[in-house]
Amino acid sequence: MIHNDTIVALATPAGAGAIAIIRLSGNNAIAIASQVFSSISGKVLSAQKTHTVHLGHLKDGERIIDEVLATIFKNPNSYTGEDVVEFSCHGSHYIQQEIIQLLLRKGCRMATAGEFTLRAFLNGKMDLSQAEAVADLIASDSAASHQLAIQQMRGGFSNEIKRLREELLNFASLIELELDFAEEDVEFANREEFQKLISKITQVLKRLIDSFATGNVLKNGIPVAIVGEPNVGKSTLLNALLNEERAIVSDIAGTTRDTIEDEISIGGVGFRFIDTAGIRETVDVIEGLGIKKTFEKIEQAQVVIYLFDATTGIAEETPSAHRASPSVRGEISAILLEIEKIRNRFPQKQLVIIANKVDKLSGVEIENLKSSIKNLFMLSAKTGEGVEALKTTLLDFVNTGALRNNETIVTNTRHYDALLKALEEIIKVQEGIDNNLSGDLLAIDIRQALYYFGEITGEITNDDLLGNIFANFCIGK
Repeated sequence: MIHNDTIVALATPAGAGAIAIIRLSGNNAIAIASQVFSSISGKVLSAQKTHTVHLGHLKDGERIIDEVLATIFKNPNSYTGEDVVEFSCHGSHYIQQEIIQLLLRKGCRMATAGEFTLRAFLNGKMDLSQAEAVADLIASDSAASHQLAIQQMRGGFSNEIKRLREELLNFASLIELELDFAEEDVEFANREEFQKLISKITQVLKRLIDSFATGNVLKNGIPVAIVGEPNVGKSTLLNALLNEERAIVSDIAGTTRDTIEDEISIGGVGFRFIDTAGIRETVDVIEGLGIKKTFEKIEQAQVVIYLFDATTGIAEETPSAHRASPSVRGEISAILLEIEKIRNRFPQKQLVIIANKVDKLSGVEIENLKSSIKNLFMLSAKTGEGVEALKTTLLDFVNTGALRNNETIVTNTRHYDALLKALEEIIKVQEGIDNNLSGDLLAIDIRQALYYFGEITGEITNDDLLGNIFANFCIGK
């Protein structure tokens, strides 16, 4: 991988806008920029101090392309650790391309995806987990995912890993030293202190691994499937949650034949609601495909909302569930049967049971329902009654306490995998201590654990790994 040339890319979104920023980084960034930039005040760009901004014209020979601001960042005090120049030009697509083509002719190379951040990593401006957090920060679309990315970018996670690695490395060095004096049968590593360290590392790794379930949810949002029979108000509920007419609402059963998805933020956490086709027996081929897709979406969801029409078969004159008419008991039994089917088919899913259209029920009828179905949630999607309370209930499924307490939360699948492997090696070390294994055998497992710690922060890496990580970045960052 060659990283000693000068790269250029558009650092703002493609397309027309008020302002566009074109970024250069490399040993010759300032020299190349000086060839095309003419200061209004006659200043020589290469002679200016770092972190200064200068007004002037970008020229291709005598032809003026645009009036721009040139911002200089001299190494090592720049994002990449190299000399960096940023041209703020007018946001015309034509102007952007003219400037980039000019800089390419002057000796720049087009940057690849994430190459500016890759150079920041290679030049020691940030470790690998912090670099990955840059991409997460750009992609964050909720308060929770933003806070997690900021925390990781500031080194919250990597600092904890580095401390563990340093402590383990110190003991590893002492055990390796023992191997040099094997014939003299000496111990430099205090086994009691080593035991305490291994126990501490095991606890920290387990906590970080357990945090991934929360971190993944906070980062990517929570998929929530809204299911139930046709015409019970699923689309109306989706519209009420989103506060817009996203789904078609009709009295005709089977209107929704495909899934409709949209996202909202509740308490800073992203939720992706999925309005599914009504579940029922049908001979309609298209509706049947929609129902099949409903079960696929339930499989993908973390929370399932089972919605039913509270008015169906419910009569006001039934004073209690025990004295309900046969039709009422039959309707409630059918609902309970459907709920049980979902629970049995998807036992790991959080299930919220909701009676819709409660605005049409009397107090007696509401009490009858509550006494017949445990943990029943009552609302009216049409009037909005109970919708805010439902949002609060959904938020309760997310462990936001760790986020509020600024605890380290793992969000990256690569980190999670490395932590699992590191824990596996630490457990082997623990077993070795318990079985009084020799230092040379302990050292093998310790080295492997250190390897996986180093993989997270980038102290141990390779070109393939870096290529995979930075390929997911946008060009210009």
